[in-house]
Amino acid sequence: MSDVTRAIAGATSVAASLGLRASGAVVLQNSNQLALRLTPCDVLARVAPVGQEVAQFEVELAQRLAEVGCPVGVLEPRVEPLVHTRDGFAVTLWVYYEPVSPHVSPVGYARALERLHAGMRKVDVPSPRFTDRIAAAEEVVASPDLSPELAGEDRVFLSGRLASLRRAIEDRGAVEQLLHGEPHPGNVLSTKDGPLFIDLETCCRGPVEFDLAHVPQAVCEHYPGVDRGLLEECRQLVFAMVAAWRWDRGDQFPNGRRFGEELLRLLREGRPGPTLDTVTRQLDGL
Repeated sequence: MSDVTRAIAGATSVAASLGLRASGAVVLQNSNQLALRLTPCDVLARVAPVGQEVAQFEVELAQRLAEVGCPVGVLEPRVEPLVHTRDGFAVTLWVYYEPVSPHVSPVGYARALERLHAGMRKVDVPSPRFTDRIAAAEEVVASPDLSPELAGEDRVFLSGRLASLRRAIEDRGAVEQLLHGEPHPGNVLSTKDGPLFIDLETCCRGPVEFDLAHVPQAVCEHYPGVDRGLLEECRQLVFAMVAAWRWDRGDQFPNGRRFGEELLRLLREGRPGPTLDTVTRQLDGL
């Protein structure tokens, strides 16, 4: 069986063992984790290979954030909030939210993100720093074994941009706090309870501008107290990190190589440039 087929079988088996009816599964997302809508129990299952997941961190953090009123997706209340393992996969079960509209308004998005950040300041949990994510991208760029298709001159350029942007952001000495890490439009749901953020495995500590670098410009315009210079540097950093991950030999992002090439082109042009969501929409239309 393929990995996806095995993952689906593992998730449905876990759900069934916990008394949830799960005769079917719809793949909602297949990237670093597999997101499934299990039916007819209507549960969201997140599945990742054991050893490649941070499921326990995500489960514990989701509970803490929900306790302080953060707008986040919550764990399935009909079962214990645990990480289940089956056939080499780690499975967690969450509430499935039926979307009420295709998009969240910029104002609603910004207010929800502001509430998330405010709640995160109340939660003290061990978490990585945003620079750890830079280091992971630098590792991909530095190793031809991990990124065999990345040309030599592109490798040198991208490595230099990652290093210089890290220094520039750290030299600003901005206040840091717990962040979502990737609050892009794909990780915010429009629900009857308002906008909710999901996919908490990327949470890290850093300046709020690092989170804002992942969201549309219209959202940033409604978020208070933004350091515009720092935001632009964080946007460039996010471009550089995402470009690195698109060249990872194991990357499964749709149209990944084209995405990586476009981000490298934009990084070479310098700033200010388009936001990440604008680039994504443009490439999705190719």
